[in-house]
Amino acid sequence: MSEQYKCPNCGATIVFDPATGGMHCDYCGYTCELPKPEEGNEIGEIDFDSATHIESFDWGQQKKEVQCKQCGAVSIYDVLETAAVCPFCGSTNVMPAATEETVAPGAVCPFTVTKEQAGEYFTKWLRKKWFAPRKARVKAKPKAFQGVYLPYWTFDTQTTSNFEGRAGHDKLKGEDDEGLIVKWEKVSGVYQEFFDDVTVLGSKRHTGSGVKECEPFDFSKMVPYTPQAISRFVAERYSIGLQEGWGLAKEDIQYRLKNNINSYICKNWKADRADVKFSTDYSNVTYKYIMVPAWISSFQYKNNVYQFAVNGQTGKVGGTTPTSGWKVLVTVVICLIASWLLYSLFH
Repeated sequence: MSEQYKCPNCGATIVFDPATGGMHCDYCGYTCELPKPEEGNEIGEIDFDSATHIESFDWGQQKKEVQCKQCGAVSIYDVLETAAVCPFCGSTNVMPAATEETVAPGAVCPFTVTKEQAGEYFTKWLRKKWFAPRKARVKAKPKAFQGVYLPYWTFDTQTTSNFEGRAGHDKLKGEDDEGLIVKWEKVSGVYQEFFDDVTVLGSKRHTGSGVKECEPFDFSKMVPYTPQAISRFVAERYSIGLQEGWGLAKEDIQYRLKNNINSYICKNWKADRADVKFSTDYSNVTYKYIMVPAWISSFQYKNNVYQFAVNGQTGKVGGTTPTSGWKVLVTVVICLIASWLLYSLFH
């Protein structure tokens, strides 16, 4: 069943309003606060080992029918959509947060950037792109914005890493200190670090839309999930499941650990560089499933479509832009001339 929320004055559908952070009726202007979550529905970390639904899902493989309570029309949606807009009357359909095979969101980061503000942020962002053609920077307009709640996993974990490798000490050789040699010594030890809120985008649909570039999202502003909080916007259920998401999070953690362990060795062995191998044990792994806001759109330039996203909390923009070949060429020529002048000056 889908859920809709009626205005007590006129009977129209009331929806979430990013400008006020409350519910709003577009027809008569009625406003009210976002309903408080039920007692016991506070945001909390969930133990990873106790999770029962960990698999991933494919978009477009299964469909579902949802009947609009406002006009009675039946629309077909992808099973991974959790909210959409009726194409016949414009009312919001909010589907159940979880099915028998999926996990329900625990929290929502509400929109605070309006559609109009997102357009302004996009225009400013594009005009700062030096390598974009001037016509694109001045004339490109985003197509119809779509406000989307995207699925994100966040993971917390304690890590314990056993490492061994080498610490390198740089020394200059020769009377004129012209050469550099590195004196290596063997090192080993244990490194511990706690990671908080390692984020993973839970969707495979938006890899090229600029969503990752418009991070981070402000998780301090999240509220417990309620269907009302996502009304008016499209909301997407995750296609990257908990197990796959944790695998991606561990890749991120491993990358950070390598840099952090190298820094740890350089600090404690007073070294200039480090070369290390390590193995890591993960304990006390917890997760949250959060819906985050983004405005998704695109613009067209010379028959090519460029996707971008605007962070629905901060207004940060991410995406791709066209490149002006002559601007790149001019920049390269200027750099070559500057390099030649510097070389001539000091030689």
